[in-house]
Amino acid sequence: MRHSLVVYAHPEPSSYCAQLRDAAIRGLVAGGHDVDVVDLYADRFDARLSTAERRAYEKGSPILDPRVRSYADLVVRAETLVFVYPTWWWGLPAVLKGWLERVLVPGVGFVLDPHTNKVRPGLTSVRRIIGVSTYGSSRATSLAFTDAGRRILLRSVRGMAPLRQCRTQWLALHRVERCSEQQRARFLARVEASTAKR
Repeated sequence: MRHSLVVYAHPEPSSYCAQLRDAAIRGLVAGGHDVDVVDLYADRFDARLSTAERRAYEKGSPILDPRVRSYADLVVRAETLVFVYPTWWWGLPAVLKGWLERVLVPGVGFVLDPHTNKVRPGLTSVRRIIGVSTYGSSRATSLAFTDAGRRILLRSVRGMAPLRQCRTQWLALHRVERCSEQQRARFLARVEASTAKR
C-alpha cells in the first residue's frame, strides 16, 4: 500500500477548501493510497518555533514536541505529499508556514553531512508533491507578487526529495470569489482526477 499525506490549512470547516481536501482524499483512495490527513486548524497546531526548538535546531535534534514528531513520522513514510490551502497575501497561511518550519527540520526534511557540510535530501520516500490552492487574485497578479506558496512547495520542499524521482503538480483556482458553481465543481473534479493518477 502506498502512503500519502494531505496537509490541510483552513480555519473554516465548511469552506470550499475543505471540499478540495475531501476531493484530494477521494482521488488518492481511488488511486490505491493509504491516506493520512493533517488538519492544522483542527489540531490547533502552534506555528511558533520555540526558543528551545531553535537552540536544539543548532544541535541537530530540533523536534522536542511529540505532536511535531508524529507529523514528521507521517512525512517520512509518505510517497505523495498533498498541500491544500487558500493563498493569502500571495503565500502560505501562517499556520502552514510554521508547520514546514517545525516539521521539515534536519533529520526529516534534509540531512547535513557532518564532514562536508553539504545538504542531502531527507524525504527519500517522496515521489510526488501536489499543491492545491485557491486565490482571490488572477494568475497574472499572483505571479507578479511571486506566488510564494507555490515556490516554497514546488521548489524548496521538492528539493528535500530525490529530484529525479519526484514529480510536482500545481492545481490552482484563481479569482475564486468570482467563480460560478459550475467552475468550482469542475475544479473539484480536476483535483480528484489528478490525485487519483499514479
